[in-house]
Amino acid sequence: MGHKIFRILDKRMLEMKKLIIINGTMGVGKTTICQRLYKSLNYSVWLDGDWCWMMNPFCATEENKRMVEDNITYLLNNFLANSSLKYIIFNWVIHHEDIFNLILDKLQKHQYELYKISLICSERELKRRMLEDGRDEETIKVSLARLKLYEKMDTIKIDTTNNTVEESVNEIIKILEGGH
Repeated sequence: MGHKIFRILDKRMLEMKKLIIINGTMGVGKTTICQRLYKSLNYSVWLDGDWCWMMNPFCATEENKRMVEDNITYLLNNFLANSSLKYIIFNWVIHHEDIFNLILDKLQKHQYELYKISLICSERELKRRMLEDGRDEETIKVSLARLKLYEKMDTIKIDTTNNTVEESVNEIIKILEGGH
């Protein structure tokens, strides 16, 4: 009996954690999809990078940027080290590869399977969603301009234009199960 328990524990310990980084421009649906995704995956945790920026007034100084990056990587490292977690979900705007690299370079002491997923949608749908959310014109303009950056990134793309939240979540789960 003890041998069987050892095998079960050994198998679970050998399962590689999955770090799922979901990026996309403001208003594309990252928070909504990640909120549903983490509730759909047992042994998961979710970090929204925007939570590390919640300050009043919002000041994107170099000092604050470093602090936010340090806080994000500190939390991700702790999640990766936690033996009870299998899925670590992190979403943030991340509109350049160097931001990915900055974060991933600080997570090198852990082994994990990495999934980089960009959420995209049509410009028309993005504008509709952002207006519905009460975003101002300048924010919408910036978000629309950044949308094209995600198409060029080395990530798996999920077009959410015509998807329900559940359909997008199911696409991500299929990717995690090796079906992409």
